[in-house]
Amino acid sequence: MEHLLEKAGKICDQAEVYASESRGDRVSFENGRLKDIESSFQYGVSLRIIRDNILGFAYTKNLADEDELIRNALDSLKGGVEGSFRLPLTERVPSLDTFDASLETLTNSALVGESARICDLLSQKTKGQINVSANRSVHRKRLMNSSGSDLGLRSSAYVLNARVLYPYSSASLNRPHVVKTFKRVPDEYLDHLAGMYNQSVREATPDRKKLKVLFLPETVYVLMWRLQHAVNGMSIYQRTSPLAGKLGEKIFDEKLTVVNDPLNDSLPGARAFDDEGTLCGSFPLVERGVLRNFCYDLYFASKLKTVSSGHGFKGSFSSKPLPSLNHLVIMPGSRSFSEIVQSVDFGIIVAGALGAHSGNIPNGDFSVGVSPALYIEKGEITGHIKDVMVAGNIYHALSDIIEVENTLHPSFGGEFPALLLDNVHVTCKT
Repeated sequence: MEHLLEKAGKICDQAEVYASESRGDRVSFENGRLKDIESSFQYGVSLRIIRDNILGFAYTKNLADEDELIRNALDSLKGGVEGSFRLPLTERVPSLDTFDASLETLTNSALVGESARICDLLSQKTKGQINVSANRSVHRKRLMNSSGSDLGLRSSAYVLNARVLYPYSSASLNRPHVVKTFKRVPDEYLDHLAGMYNQSVREATPDRKKLKVLFLPETVYVLMWRLQHAVNGMSIYQRTSPLAGKLGEKIFDEKLTVVNDPLNDSLPGARAFDDEGTLCGSFPLVERGVLRNFCYDLYFASKLKTVSSGHGFKGSFSSKPLPSLNHLVIMPGSRSFSEIVQSVDFGIIVAGALGAHSGNIPNGDFSVGVSPALYIEKGEITGHIKDVMVAGNIYHALSDIIEVENTLHPSFGGEFPALLLDNVHVTCKT
């Protein structure tokens, strides 16, 4: 990497070399039996250059020919993409606990054994079909630039996901178990899945049209996607965000506080710097319902005459950085999940979402299928409902939050509690 950076730096005003390596194994069980074992390895290097305020980019999976990679980056300058920003000099970063070396030597036999144990234990607690997947992954990144930054990151993750399927259906209850090292799934995890499933296995038919809606942590991302779009610097620049110009204004119920927290290393994925070498930091996006911050990478920060907030992340080594929020946390409320369920006369639980991208995301609209939808009647889960859709707009739905669960759960995009809402339209067979 040093040699590549030196070569590129001699013919450009600025240069950045980014290398990424990922290794992983995944096992899957279907109906309690081993179905598949997969192993993966991916390595790649990308080169970003700036010459005469024009941005170039190229990548390779094999760095055998450095000159070819540089030529490709130079050719991309013909695209004329503006690059009027400085690559940062970042020398000191916070020390985060992101890596457990034991995951590097964890065998597939261990993953198979733990998955089989989960299948056996859940089958003793419920009669539903049990599907389990478990994977371990180890990642290494290194970023160097012509400003003098030389940053490295090692991280590890172990994720197990157990699903219990409803009879004659592909709908299932699940909850991801996400940790940085290999740990046995706790009994509480199994009790939660089995208890929810056994309560809801009967097919129910609601007799009320007005239903409260309880989003499980696993489906809160449906709402957060819309917020992530609105606070993204790219959306602000492209004028597709309804929140542009509203910093300091109340946009949601005061029960809602959403924090960007990449420095929280209690879970996998913590980051001290982004994929451009800018330091990451923790700060609120929404504080007690009031909009506090937007997020930027170097490119869109320069377009908007501001500074990067440390949110320039790549999807992979082959993609350019874009503003991205990967570490959201919704601050917990005061009531437990069971207490929230007991407070509902009639409602549904959104336990799975189909077509989460449906609806006008820039405007905050959502219109998604729910599978499964659990039915709450007089404070108890009494069954599941088929053919349910929920629809609404986050700026309306999150302006009247009834309850926020007092516990956070690792979920897609961050750590979320369950949210009980009133202003969501529900369509289902009656």
